[in-house]
Amino acid sequence: MAVPAGTATARTLEPDVMTELRTLRARVPRLTGSLVASVDGLLIAADLPPSVEPSTMAAVTSSGLSLAHRIAQTAHGGAFHEVVIRGVDGYVVTYSAGPTASLTVLAEAGVNVGRLHLEARPAARGIAARLETPRRART
Repeated sequence: MAVPAGTATARTLEPDVMTELRTLRARVPRLTGSLVASVDGLLIAADLPPSVEPSTMAAVTSSGLSLAHRIAQTAHGGAFHEVVIRGVDGYVVTYSAGPTASLTVLAEAGVNVGRLHLEARPAARGIAARLETPRRART
């Protein structure tokens, strides 16, 4: 599904990952945007509304991801899987996308959170697999 003009900015450094983001948007009603960032805060791909600057969001996501990893490790001694932030106007959910990246999705307040998880968790795994595959093997 193409992003309607004027509603979002699509920016990618990884075309295969962008395909995952667009598919996710098409499958989840009220999803307003998404991005994939490396664990060190570098933008990999983004499909965001114009009001959200992709590189800044990638950097902020990295900071939150680092904190979430630390909380999970301290509380349970295990790995991080996802963090859900519920704000007045919607949700920001960050999923682990393998050891080197994360998938962050933005959604309206009325989103079906169960459906969001049902679609985004496999997307995060698919993104992880795409990023782990050497570029030569993808071409």
